[in-house]
Amino acid sequence: MDNQLSPLDKELYRRIDEVLHYLWDPIGVAGMPGARDEYDAYLPQVFSLLKAGAGADEIADCLTEISTQAIGLGNNQERDRQIAELLLEWKAQISEP
Repeated sequence: MDNQLSPLDKELYRRIDEVLHYLWDPIGVAGMPGARDEYDAYLPQVFSLLKAGAGADEIADCLTEISTQAIGLGNNQERDRQIAELLLEWKAQISEP
């Protein structure tokens, strides 16, 4: 996917990757270098939501669905909402001229 993106989209994609790995990190692998790609499968979905103009609620719901259904962990909606808001802030920061 990376080769098809504009420079701004590449930066957004990279920021999403970092936020999911280091901050969202529902399984607690942020400190393990060997697990750096643990959340790569979810990057395109979150990136697509951000590019489509999704709001914090929709992004948070996506993160909650990933952590509960795909990963099989408990619900942490507060964390997911905070991460969604952070991702929207990054998108706004990157999009500014």
